[in-house]
Amino acid sequence: MATASKNLSNFDKTKYTNCADFNIGIVVSEWNREITENLLNGALDVFTSVGILRENILIEWVPGAFELPLGAQYISRHALVDGIVAIGVVIQGETKHFDYVCSGTTNGLMQVMLTENKPVAFCVLTDNNLQQSIERSGGKHGNKGVEAAAACLDMLLLKKKLIP
Repeated sequence: MATASKNLSNFDKTKYTNCADFNIGIVVSEWNREITENLLNGALDVFTSVGILRENILIEWVPGAFELPLGAQYISRHALVDGIVAIGVVIQGETKHFDYVCSGTTNGLMQVMLTENKPVAFCVLTDNNLQQSIERSGGKHGNKGVEAAAACLDMLLLKKKLIP
């Protein structure tokens, strides 16, 4: 969870010893690309640090956060992936657009996860301003992409344990 006192990049790779055989999908929003690229790099660092080969990581770009659920569904249904990370940024504006995009994206990603029976890690920053997004994408609060990748791995290891 992102808070003012928590660094999102605290990641202990020693607990992820059986992950090299996973295939990962990452769907990334083009909107606020300077932020989403930082989040993507954080996630990629985690996956490669636990032995997942870069060629076993599929990255697809979508226009914005609202398109992340459909992108995640396409990846889940048409690529051989075990889990997905959805990366986006929605920054509060002056209208209710923020609320609708955040709600639709969140609900859509949860629906994909439950329907497809695959982890879909939520790496969508929903910040009040650009500075907060910078601080959570490699700034003073670390990188939410690291946290999302670790969450995806945690869920994949749980699935592997419970459903051999």
